[in-house]
Amino acid sequence: MKIWLDGNLVDEAAAKVSVFDHGLLYGDGVFEGIRFYNGRIFRLEEHIRRLFDSARAIILDLPWTREEVCGFTCATVAANDLTDGYIRLVVTRGAGGLGLNPYLCPKPSMFIIASTIQLYPEEHYKNGLSIITCATRRPSPAALMPQVKSLNYLNNIMAKVEAIQANALEAVMLNEQGYVTECTGDNLFIMKNGTLLTPLISDGALDGITRAVIIELAGTLGVPVVERSLTRYDIFTADECFLTGTAAEVIPVVALDRRVIGSGKPGPITQRFLAAFHQLAMTTGTPIR
Repeated sequence: MKIWLDGNLVDEAAAKVSVFDHGLLYGDGVFEGIRFYNGRIFRLEEHIRRLFDSARAIILDLPWTREEVCGFTCATVAANDLTDGYIRLVVTRGAGGLGLNPYLCPKPSMFIIASTIQLYPEEHYKNGLSIITCATRRPSPAALMPQVKSLNYLNNIMAKVEAIQANALEAVMLNEQGYVTECTGDNLFIMKNGTLLTPLISDGALDGITRAVIIELAGTLGVPVVERSLTRYDIFTADECFLTGTAAEVIPVVALDRRVIGSGKPGPITQRFLAAFHQLAMTTGTPIR
């Protein structure tokens, strides 16, 4: 496997970062997860724009242009001779002192991995997920901005641990007011009386790329969309529910906290979104070569 690391494509064994890197020491950095299908990188420009937005929000000055990072990403996939898979692009603050001061890190570091991923077993895309609500709350936007895809994912990891310990693959996370934000790694949608509902970004959800794609597809499918605050009750009483994410794509949810959602099977609108997403992903994107 070839890894892009600070301007060079190196073998996996040679892809190393300093133990003084603030990304390792403090989770000081940003990342993107990106998918590619059929020789095209899906929504590459949108992902790289969000990467730069995240970096700007944490005052991390990147020495590359967006166009250059897009080129590095394509080159990494091409070097690994892949046509379908997953990209993890990480930018750290770089090596510096042992103190918190980010200004002691003279330059950021970036690496790009192109590989494969399967977030959930295939059977759950056909039969749906049974998920839980976890006790771990999303941080307040005043404490840690949810729109920033930072390297500090301990909040999500602790929520994922709760899900695993409860024999579930995913968990709904609430904010301090009790409103639904998202799951540990995916955005959430429900169908109710013919309308597609999803939590507000301001309630603590990530402004997901796949989330935006689903909202776009809703227009072509003739499904009205409303972004508003949601509670667990809204999910319990929904007609359908599904999750979205770059790695997860679109996956149905059929139960929350042992309450069956809708018919207990992936709903027809969910199936339409899943099919429409796959059609779009397989036929559009930035060519790798």
